[in-house]
Amino acid sequence: MVKLNLKENAHGDETSISPTEPGKVFSTIHQKKPEKHHYGNLKQIFILAFDALRERKARSILTILMVVTGGGLMVALNGMSAGVASLINKQLSILAPNVLFVSPGQINFRGGPSPPSTLIFNSEVVNRIKSLPYIQEVIPSYQGQFELNAQGNILTTPVLAMDPTKLHLISPSLELVPGSLIQENNPSGMIVGDTIANPPGKTNFVTVGQNIKATYSFADPTTGKLQHQSRSFVISAIMQPSGNSYIDRSVIINLPTANSLFKKGGKYDQMAVIALSGDYVNAVQQEITSLYGSNNIGVTTPKAIIKTIQGAQGGNSSFQTGIAFIALLVGAVGIITTLYTSVNERIKEIGTMKAIGAKSRFILALFLSEALIIGLLGSTLGLVTGVAGAYVLTSGMLGSGSGGGTSGSEGGGGSAPHFAPIFLPNDLLNVWLLSLSLSLAAGVYPAWKASRLSPLEALRR
Repeated sequence: MVKLNLKENAHGDETSISPTEPGKVFSTIHQKKPEKHHYGNLKQIFILAFDALRERKARSILTILMVVTGGGLMVALNGMSAGVASLINKQLSILAPNVLFVSPGQINFRGGPSPPSTLIFNSEVVNRIKSLPYIQEVIPSYQGQFELNAQGNILTTPVLAMDPTKLHLISPSLELVPGSLIQENNPSGMIVGDTIANPPGKTNFVTVGQNIKATYSFADPTTGKLQHQSRSFVISAIMQPSGNSYIDRSVIINLPTANSLFKKGGKYDQMAVIALSGDYVNAVQQEITSLYGSNNIGVTTPKAIIKTIQGAQGGNSSFQTGIAFIALLVGAVGIITTLYTSVNERIKEIGTMKAIGAKSRFILALFLSEALIIGLLGSTLGLVTGVAGAYVLTSGMLGSGSGGGTSGSEGGGGSAPHFAPIFLPNDLLNVWLLSLSLSLAAGVYPAWKASRLSPLEALRR
């Protein structure tokens, strides 16, 4: 407990209180007359509050760390969520705005099996859709999977079979490496995406003009057993990074070759419908669904994909923010515990201050100042920690999604695109104010309890 020396001047109208040991909870309280008590010396109050926190150094540091953890977590999660959303929007914006992706049956974005469709995509359906108004081109495609063997290096990759000369309609920004050549009717030609040609951790998996062996699987129509066959291809072209992760992770062959290899029987898996412009996308979508019915055909546009992903991203961000808010509440509980314990430990000190003239509002301001200091330090350090932590986490994710170009790879060798967190000034300010407000609110009850202590009751303890 702090020991005080009371001194009265010759006029008897001023009493000063000074601690016998420097650096204790308070240094001086001046009182001239009760009706003119200047309790509102903010600077002096903050000095007293800071000294009180410094005396309980370990407990104060732990309480500040609680606030730092909550605020930092919220900042980091918000910044990373904004970075992911920006990356997704950037990737999807690369798709041509006048492209519609059409498949048999409804497209289920929520996972699980899609409803069965009685519609079979064949050349007749392609020609019928192509005859609809506002349509520039229809590009049917098959889908499958290859296991590529390039000089002993094994890589499993998706296969997209289509007319390769129409790739630029789906990805207008598409560019090829020097020496590449796209031929429509080359049965042994293969176009390779950038991620396949240069898988994470390995460059030049294949080069233009290189021979490569592709192994594919199919069910024997007679026995139903899974069969494996191999065929050689020549790398006719390698695509530069397009930003479209599916194309970058795929190899492309022509339609007749895929129809024969994958035993498709002329039944397409999907088609890309190119509208005359982005203004006609909705009209084309209505024409297609009116012709075949919404249960038999699924039509997806880049705008719909973006909207769906943004909705999912928004829900995920809300969940993450909720977790961070709970962490902040834990920090607020820590502040209540710290200050409440401090009140119980300093009852005699509070009683002494009241006995010499300190009013309840002075005691209230003193303990609220302690909560405010904790909030200021915790929220400010939380911003710095959150920003730094987000950059550390995202830099660690740079190579975390690798599939690699090694034997036994199953994921196609693609890696998750790197993204940088995005921090908006308004978001940072909101988190800072929230951390500070919760800290201050947490100090209200302990401060009120301290201010209501009776001097006589306090001094008896």
